[in-house]
Amino acid sequence: MQQLLDLVQQYQTSDANENAMRLRLIEFVQTHENCFDRTLLIGHVTGSAWIIDETGTQTLLMHHRKLDRWFQPGGHCDGDPNVQGVAQREAWEETGAEVTPVSEHIFDIDIHTIPARKQEPEHLHYDVRFLFRADATKELLINEESNEIKWIPLSEVHLYNNEESMMRMVRKLVANDGMSE
Repeated sequence: MQQLLDLVQQYQTSDANENAMRLRLIEFVQTHENCFDRTLLIGHVTGSAWIIDETGTQTLLMHHRKLDRWFQPGGHCDGDPNVQGVAQREAWEETGAEVTPVSEHIFDIDIHTIPARKQEPEHLHYDVRFLFRADATKELLINEESNEIKWIPLSEVHLYNNEESMMRMVRKLVANDGMSE
């Protein structure tokens, strides 16, 4: 828990809205010892992987089967407080891509509502996103969570999902020229 709190407190947000989410995330983690467990029905911390290719001009998105929308890979921590490790594992499970972290620092924070489904009530995902690179020439593997996986030019992400949280991540990359190091 402390590892995540340290990362979140060090994180420099891109705007006031993201900063408000950062502060809500800190409060949530400090208030709920079981914040990494999906059994916490009001919400839980999740980890996502924003994956870019070697040129920094494309991102790897998946068409989520349950939500019927295009998103970055990611998922539940299931008790694991190493959120970057969760994001990396989810990237592999959901795409088959071997990803490497661009940095150990947080890339983005987003809090969003997950609609009620079956026995699961509506709840919040406190999503902590990390930036990864992968080789766009390698074969991808679709699993049961997605209908399709695709490398998408950053300039076309809005055609697949134009939600503010997605566009914010695109803007961060464009502003930093693909995060080249």
